[in-house]
Amino acid sequence: MSGLPGTSTCSGPGKDSDLKSPLGTRLREPLTEARFQQLFGGAEQEPEPPAEPCVPKLCRLWRLWARACSGPGAWRLLLARLPPLCWLPHYRWRAWLLGDVVAGVTVGVVHVPQGMAFALLTSVPPVFGLYTSFFPVLIYSLLGTGRHLSTGTFAVLSLMTGSAVERLVPEPLEGNLSRIEREQLDAQRVGVAAAMAFGSGALMLGMFVLQLGVLSTFLSEPVVKALTSGAALHVLVSQLPSLLGLSLPRQMGCFSLFKTLAAVVTALPRSGLAELTISALSLALLVPVKELNVLLASLLCFTSSLDTRYNVQIVGLLPGGFPQPHLPNLDELPRILADSLPIALVTFAVSASLASIYADKYSYSIDPNQELLAHGVSNLISSLFSCFPNSATLATTSLLVDAGGNTQLAGLFSCTVVLLVLLWLGPFFYYLPKAVLACINISSMRQMFFQMQELPQLWHISRVDFAVWMVTWVAVVTLNVDLGLAVGMVFSMMMVVCRTQRVKCLALGLAEGTELYRPLRESHKLLQIPGLCILSYPTPLYFGTRGQFRRIVEWHLGLGGGKESPKPGALPDTVGEPVRVVILDFSGVTFADAAGAREVAQLAGQCQDAGIYLLLAHCNASVLETLIRAGILDRVTPDQLFVSVQDAAAHALARLERTGLKICTVWV
Repeated sequence: MSGLPGTSTCSGPGKDSDLKSPLGTRLREPLTEARFQQLFGGAEQEPEPPAEPCVPKLCRLWRLWARACSGPGAWRLLLARLPPLCWLPHYRWRAWLLGDVVAGVTVGVVHVPQGMAFALLTSVPPVFGLYTSFFPVLIYSLLGTGRHLSTGTFAVLSLMTGSAVERLVPEPLEGNLSRIEREQLDAQRVGVAAAMAFGSGALMLGMFVLQLGVLSTFLSEPVVKALTSGAALHVLVSQLPSLLGLSLPRQMGCFSLFKTLAAVVTALPRSGLAELTISALSLALLVPVKELNVLLASLLCFTSSLDTRYNVQIVGLLPGGFPQPHLPNLDELPRILADSLPIALVTFAVSASLASIYADKYSYSIDPNQELLAHGVSNLISSLFSCFPNSATLATTSLLVDAGGNTQLAGLFSCTVVLLVLLWLGPFFYYLPKAVLACINISSMRQMFFQMQELPQLWHISRVDFAVWMVTWVAVVTLNVDLGLAVGMVFSMMMVVCRTQRVKCLALGLAEGTELYRPLRESHKLLQIPGLCILSYPTPLYFGTRGQFRRIVEWHLGLGGGKESPKPGALPDTVGEPVRVVILDFSGVTFADAAGAREVAQLAGQCQDAGIYLLLAHCNASVLETLIRAGILDRVTPDQLFVSVQDAAAHALARLERTGLKICTVWV
């Protein structure tokens, strides 16, 4: 391989070189992989045991279960599955208790109006939002590993659940339902929403059994943030009829956002002046005094009799106590399974990402698989009490941290506040206008809308991540949340695959006075040896990249007519010395599949036929094992596998000198 001509130094065989580079100094013998294993040891492959009959396998499995069920094994399992047993003995009561009490009470006060508001978004009566703000929070406090995570009702899940509920249990076209008919319709919708919580919880438990917590790594941050920001726009548009006092059916399917906007514009002349006034005042007061605004709106509606004079829709009676636990209607599961899967994925994605953010900030770790268990059990058990799907929430988690929360104990104090409302304070919310709850829904979306402020910074850091964010957001807005999530995940994975196929194979040269090999395109004074070609391929070698790998290497080596295609980023060939030794640096090849390994074996055969001596350097254990299984040792010897590029280059230089070739070094 040759480069741009500069100053050169030539030495014949046996002569010492006066170069100021490690090539002129022999520090040690070059180390092959086999020699390295002899000197320093390594991960030796254990011989595969012979196939065992079925009965001994069952006996061994039984012994493992028996060992796990022993006293110490059972205690370790209990510690892993009940996190409070780990953190509660080390709880700093004087330093943390006050912060947890204040944060828990603050979040609990927010849970009350927000839970009722998100219940309307789910198309169920408001009281079921209070149930969903109590049971899941209590269960996660016992099973979750996120110390600063606040769970309960979440606008995105409520929107997804509400769309499925109204599709499966639509309101009769004739409208004007009697009280009994309205109660029957609400009961059916509550049953469907609870069945969806049961289904999503069962799916997450299945993911926990299969230890699929690693799936959280495939939901990138741009996908999650674009999903929540796009869903916030859906929530905003869906609440416009309630803000304006319009009774409109919920639009579903693709382009539902635009259909809702068109329906609202068409029905705008029928909007109620009283509800419009209440909505405007509520939005004006909601940001600074959210909880006080709820009490003021209830008091105003009661003293002015807005519900009877102007037909303003109010919350009505909140039943005291808790509902009787019962199993959701399992006949609904086949119909809601397709809706439960994206809900389970969104629940896990949002909760795991939020837990990871605050775990990194406060220097502790979370267990993604335990998070699957916590949210799965939370949804499964809460569905028995007619709760709808729930997860971690952005707004209340941020509020909990700002209020000084330290551990999951804050969730218990939050539950206490909701419990007081369910048992004694419910009648105070009888006259609360539903328009105020719609304003609360919109106000809760502020943090999700603020995520769009990060787009300029994301554009500056990574154009690819910016594209993933925009494609996901546009898909969520124009299609719907479910399809938008699928489009975002597929597009994100496609970008990963495309980036592996756009990586260039780099020709390396030796930096002056060092043992560092750098790409020839960089602005360093680099040394090349004519007849020696060092190539680095910094990407996984699999079925999608093997063709590109073959074409680029063939071009560099002049094999298979590869000189006809342009070489990306190549330096011109001026010396004209044919390649006699080639070194493939595989330090950037993180894995190789069967197709990629066979490609390397075929390349080794081509080099052998062309009289080119092939050396492989810096293969990790898994890549080396795959290459050996693909038959690489049928084409090369173990002495051609080196632990580093430096060792392979020293061996190549010695080989070139033994052939009698004049070593002309070219600086570029």
